[in-house]
Amino acid sequence: MRFDLDPATPQLSYKLLAACVTPRPIAWVSSLGLNCVINAAPYSFFNAMGHKPPTVAIGILADPEKGWKDTARNILDTGEFVVNLVSEEMAGAMNQTCMNAPVEVSEMEIAGLQSSPSNHVRPPRIADAPVSFECKTHTVVTTGPQQAIVIGQVHAIHVADQYVLDAEKAYIDTPALGLVGRMHGAGVYARTSDLFQMERPDYATWKAENGS
Repeated sequence: MRFDLDPATPQLSYKLLAACVTPRPIAWVSSLGLNCVINAAPYSFFNAMGHKPPTVAIGILADPEKGWKDTARNILDTGEFVVNLVSEEMAGAMNQTCMNAPVEVSEMEIAGLQSSPSNHVRPPRIADAPVSFECKTHTVVTTGPQQAIVIGQVHAIHVADQYVLDAEKAYIDTPALGLVGRMHGAGVYARTSDLFQMERPDYATWKAENGS
């Protein structure tokens, strides 16, 4: 079945994208408002975009009536944020920060999260997150009246010591991170523990084997 997407029915577009583009990594963003309140919220329209310079991208959506949510407003106002990754162990706390708390209330306090100071940006990291990226806004691309893509340049990556296999070679024990991803529907997540591997094909080898 083909679904032709119409700007008049944005909820249909959202449902189809969220149902089909899975699993999606989660950017658990900590930010600091102009009121000095620390906010935390998860965003699943997120991924790494390149390494020269190292960049990540987050899709932010505004409420049609209330406008930008606290974390999105903080990013746009200050140009600084931290992307923390979510382990299965911390999924419950992450879910707590989805709460529609008022602007003067810190979701980190609600979720009982400890913070750690960052080195390059003012917003703190979530202390127990397995990985955190300190980011400054590189570019904001407005893709609609109520949505934008924030491209952040990563200035530092914090990885918990127990997951670093070889610091000099930047070898990380990725499976041990136990990260979770966003799936379809409300409140549905996926584990990253069921893995399989395929070797990348080489054209010269393929040509020799196929006699071409």
